[in-house]
Amino acid sequence: MKKILEIISDENNRLSSKRVVGIMCSIFLCITLYANSFSEAHIAPSNILVETVGAVTFGCLGLSSFDKYTKRKHKTSEENPTPQTPTE
Repeated sequence: MKKILEIISDENNRLSSKRVVGIMCSIFLCITLYANSFSEAHIAPSNILVETVGAVTFGCLGLSSFDKYTKRKHKTSEENPTPQTPTE
């Protein structure tokens, strides 16, 4: 369970909605495509629906990985203290 939370958490150890939505979309897409491989053609979902869910999956997981490699370093006040001016 701890490993799953590490996968869907962002760099600040908060739950990442992009990763959750991307993983859910990919799971549902795989289940749907597998189930439709045994059904008749007129029951299958439309091509545009499958392509849209695939694009959402790619977008969510791609954006979360893009954020991971372009994260900005935030300086804290301890790392970069403000210079103190002399008082009279």
